[in-house]
Amino acid sequence: MLSERRLQVLRAIVQDYVGTEEPVGSKALTERHKLGVSPATVRNDMAALEDEGFIAQPHTSAGRIPTDKGYRLFVDKLAGVKPMTAPERRAIQNFLEGAVDLDDVVARTVRLLAQLTRQVAVVQYPSLTRSTVRHVELLSLAPARVMLVLITDTGRVEQRVVDCPAPFGEASLADLRARLNSRVANRRFADVPGLVEDLPEAFEHEDRGTVSTVLSTLLETLVEENEERLMIGGTANLTRFGHDFPLTIRPVLEALEEQVVLLKLLGEAKDPGVTVRIGHENAHEGLNSTSVVSVGYGSGGEAVAKLGVVGPTRMDYPGTMGAVRAVARYVGQILAES
Repeated sequence: MLSERRLQVLRAIVQDYVGTEEPVGSKALTERHKLGVSPATVRNDMAALEDEGFIAQPHTSAGRIPTDKGYRLFVDKLAGVKPMTAPERRAIQNFLEGAVDLDDVVARTVRLLAQLTRQVAVVQYPSLTRSTVRHVELLSLAPARVMLVLITDTGRVEQRVVDCPAPFGEASLADLRARLNSRVANRRFADVPGLVEDLPEAFEHEDRGTVSTVLSTLLETLVEENEERLMIGGTANLTRFGHDFPLTIRPVLEALEEQVVLLKLLGEAKDPGVTVRIGHENAHEGLNSTSVVSVGYGSGGEAVAKLGVVGPTRMDYPGTMGAVRAVARYVGQILAES
């Protein structure tokens, strides 16, 4: 374990390097921070931190910079989450409340996160498999054609046209709509198959084929494989950090184009807390020079998806964690009220 003084020296190095982009020397540390010790003592502490792999000397510079290990200790032990100011919170709320539908919520969230953090913002759409049915609407398009509309608790709307094996009257359609909603409204998607399996038996024999067809379409909608969608924004922000990437930002940009990589970066939605992955903790080689800060969001107490930012490891972690958490909270509130 590092002594309290050496932890304070590490905190000062991280803060100065993030703020100035310049390697940090012992003289600068003692001038900028009230460490209560001489420059010689700070030099000894820096040598110990370097021996343990928390800081490193780039090239021939006299100063030191934090390593991935140093940033990790800073995030885990030294960095609180910086709260948003009241004006910042009002601005977030006002910007997101203007959204007209789920696509607009996601688009505004991406734009807002990229502006607040000046990093690349990534927002995952709410997953159907972690959602709850709010309502199922059935509309007659023709005697043997029905429009099925599935509305989730997150405001997601899925529409499907169902070609029925036989004509289906308005009275039967209204009956099916009522029976279906009485069983599945406000229930988890995972529970729906078991709740509707015997529903065709409640109808006349000639209508059971159509009821089964409608139910099959509903269940297919619930388990579609292509549901994991992402929106990304602020990629141009990376160009401001060109010198933070050892060779070029191209590997980073290429990795950000791969949706599977981004989904893995954000992590499992069921983990709602703020997660920080630093440098080589990111499995994808193209992102070894970046950090990812992500958090779950959702209506109620359960996360249905993740949002986060990607930027260089030389990142304002307290501010970024605060912004990501605040935006996630407001997105969850909007989904709950939608």
